[in-house]
Amino acid sequence: MTRVAERHGAINLAQGFPDFPAPQLLKDAACRAIRDDVNQYAITWGTPGLRAALAAKYAEWYGLDVDADREITVTCGATEAMAAVMLAAVDPGEEVVVLEPFYENYGPDAVLCAASPVFVPLSLPDFRLDPERLRSAVTERTRAIVVNTPNNPSGRVFDRAEMMALAEICRHHDLLAITDEIYEHIIFEGEHIPLATLPGMRERTVIISGLSKSFSVTGWRIGTIVAPHSLNSAIRKVHDFLTVGAPAPLQEACAAGISSLRREYYDGLAADYTRRRDILHRGLRESGFRCRPPEGAYYVMADFSALSTLDDVAFSTFLARECGVAAVPGSSFYSRPEDGRKLVRFAFCKRAATLERAVERLGRFFG
Repeated sequence: MTRVAERHGAINLAQGFPDFPAPQLLKDAACRAIRDDVNQYAITWGTPGLRAALAAKYAEWYGLDVDADREITVTCGATEAMAAVMLAAVDPGEEVVVLEPFYENYGPDAVLCAASPVFVPLSLPDFRLDPERLRSAVTERTRAIVVNTPNNPSGRVFDRAEMMALAEICRHHDLLAITDEIYEHIIFEGEHIPLATLPGMRERTVIISGLSKSFSVTGWRIGTIVAPHSLNSAIRKVHDFLTVGAPAPLQEACAAGISSLRREYYDGLAADYTRRRDILHRGLRESGFRCRPPEGAYYVMADFSALSTLDDVAFSTFLARECGVAAVPGSSFYSRPEDGRKLVRFAFCKRAATLERAVERLGRFFG
C-alpha cells in the first residue's frame, strides 16, 4: 500500500511510520556514537549500556527484576524478536494460539517453526477477549499464546480481567506467553499491564518490545526481548544465527534515550497521539466510516460498508487512487479473509497537519 500511495500521490496512512522527527537527544547520541567510532559489532545480544538501561526501566515502570546479563536480548526490531523467540521455543508439530485480528507476522512465524497457528477471534464490536473461546482452542499440542496489547490493528488495551484470564489459562495448561508490548507507552484509555507481572507468569512469559514506536525511529530496528534465562540462552543462539546483532551506534543512542527521557516524555507522547487519534477518528466518522476510538497503539480499524460495495483490497486501491488517502486492507489481519472484507486500517502516527489534510480529502470525496 505504500507503493500504491506513492504511485497515486496519496497521503500514506497505511504503513505505521511517523512523518515527524525523533527526539533530538536520540539523534545527537547516535551521531556522537558514530563520531566516537562505535561502528563495529556490538555483543551479539546487545550492548551492556542498553541492556542495563532496559533493566532499570522495567524495574522503575513495572517492578520487574530483570537480569541485564542473562535475561535480555536486543534484536533487529521486534519483528526479528518474535521470529527468534518462536524458533527457539516452539517445536515442529506444536500449536501457537494467535488472537485475531493480528499483526501479520505471527502466523507465518509459527509456520516457519513447522508449527500450526490456531486463530482465536476477539469478540466484536469491542475486540474483547473471550476466555471460554480461548480455553476451547487449547489442545495437548498447544505450546504458546501470542498476546499483543496495546493491539495492532484493533487499538484494544486488554484490561486487568482479561489479562488475569489469560494468565490463568497459561498457568493451568502450562503454556508459554509471548507478549508483544511494542506500543506500551501509546495508551489513551486504561493501563498497560505486562502479563509477566501477574502471579505465576514471570517464569512463563517472554516480553517483546522495542524502541521504534516510543522514540519514533522505526527504521533503526532496535527490538528487545525479556525472557527467563533458561529460555533466553536459546533465544540468543537463534538471534545470533539470524542477524548477529542490532546496529551498535543506534543501540547506544537508544540507551541514552531510555536513561535520559523521564515519564514526562512518555506522558507527552500519549497526549500528542491522543490529539492525532481524535483528528482521524472524528474525520472518519464524519466521512461515513464506522469505527471506534482506539484505546492504544496508533491505528483505527474502520468499516466502510456504508460507503462502497467493493471488497477491502479493491476499496483500498480505489481510496488511494481516487481520494488520495491510503489505508491497509482489513483482510490482512484475519486468518479468514472474508472477516476483514469490509474493513480498512488507518495509521495516525503522522503530524496533525498531515491528518487534517487526509481528513479534508476524505470529507470532500465522501461528503
